Amino acid sequence: MSTTIAVTPLTTQDAEVLVTSARRAAEAAGVMVSVTVLDAGGHLLAFRRDDRAVLISGETSTRKAYTALQMNSATADLVDAVQPGGLFHTLPTALDRPLLFIAGGVPVHRNGRLIGAVGVGGGAPEQDHGFAVAAVEALVQ
Repeated sequence: MSTTIAVTPLTTQDAEVLVTSARRAAEAAGVMVSVTVLDAGGHLLAFRRDDRAVLISGETSTRKAYTALQMNSATADLVDAVQPGGLFHTLPTALDRPLLFIAGGVPVHRNGRLIGAVGVGGGAPEQDHGFAVAAVEALVQ
């Protein structure tokens, strides 16, 4: 007998938790950021750019979230794969919607299923990754 376990999709309430948690982590570090949350279909659930965040951070946070979602992997773990000779070297330019292989995008899972992704832009890549991880950890609690 086969059983199927329903997994609750990422909700707007979840998205608000992710945005708030990422922004709190960034604020504690003194960094102004943009945060993007996408659902499993790649649709925008939430977006927030701090008033003084660099303008490009809105675009980078969205592309990082999209990349984490499509690859089901933190973008920090994929940076080497797109370097010359890497497994995904041509992937960033192979798709209609550009991927961004810079740390700061993290997939969101529930009960082992991919339900969305969060992307953070505005700080150094390692900082953005830490803020995104903090957001996902806050959602899981």
